[in-house]
Amino acid sequence: MKAIAYYASLPISDDKALQDIELSEPVAGPRDLLVEVKAISVNPVDTKVRQNVQPEKGAAKVLGWDVAGVVKSVGRDVTLFKAGDKVFYAGSIARAGGNSELHVVDERIVGHMPKSLGFAEAAALPLTAITAWELLFERLQIAEGQRDAGQSLLIVGAAGGVGSILTQLAKQLTGLKVIGTASRPQTHDWVKALGADLVVDHSQPLSEALKQAGVDQVTHVASLTQTDQHLDQLVEALAPQGKLALIDDPKSLDVTKLKRKSLSLHWEFMYTRSLFETADMIEQHNLLNRVAELIDAGTLKTTLGEHFGTINAANLRRAHALLESGKSKGKIVLEGF
Repeated sequence: MKAIAYYASLPISDDKALQDIELSEPVAGPRDLLVEVKAISVNPVDTKVRQNVQPEKGAAKVLGWDVAGVVKSVGRDVTLFKAGDKVFYAGSIARAGGNSELHVVDERIVGHMPKSLGFAEAAALPLTAITAWELLFERLQIAEGQRDAGQSLLIVGAAGGVGSILTQLAKQLTGLKVIGTASRPQTHDWVKALGADLVVDHSQPLSEALKQAGVDQVTHVASLTQTDQHLDQLVEALAPQGKLALIDDPKSLDVTKLKRKSLSLHWEFMYTRSLFETADMIEQHNLLNRVAELIDAGTLKTTLGEHFGTINAANLRRAHALLESGKSKGKIVLEGF
């Protein structure tokens, strides 16, 4: 089967950073689905793994943790899906990625694809939807409905993949006032179109930008990028006993700065359930099915930002380069081999 992989961690400008290769077809385990990959999207985790994880000598490492496709066959213990089902999922970082014609994945982290979307539109959603859902409802413990009306959520980096779906979830399903950050006119407009009540510029001090916009303090923060650079401003902007959640990888974080206001810190990593095969691993299956229902109902919309064409090494290198530039908007998707 066709696949895209790397053999050594190289700058994305190097033609060998990602290569077109041929691999043997994978074999599904007892609870696995064998999926014919129709579309994929690209996430920062792809670039981070490529830059920092050296494959074993001579081995090819396949990336890609967002897939939309069709179930080709199922393992003997599978109960949730059958051959022919259209599915979407983010996979497991502990297994080979989905940048290949065929892919195996545990059924407990797979959802039925939204009926109203094509494969490319659906592939934009799983990883970011899981991350945003878990951050909002599980880490920050916001309730669906209007219980948290009067409270506020500041989303730092709201135009990115996670921010684009988090903005929608918070606006459509909760009573929070949603404030997004963006630094360019086109990303500002993108975040506003997703439903944010207010958009501020994160290239200037955030607490000052909020006050200029008439917001003295926020009760919750979702910091999706450059948390270490923004930490002082986030602490200042947060109300006493507020909550800070993050998903990025700051080199250092002085959490003692949170003490004076009794702020709580929450880390979201959507691979935790699949990595440790937690007892509630199937919640990601349930979550994706709920997202599909919300998409089909018109409550949420796909966060596809750019379509980069066919799934091949050259197009994936372009996608990685754009992600590494920090200037992407929404999700980058590739479709077909």
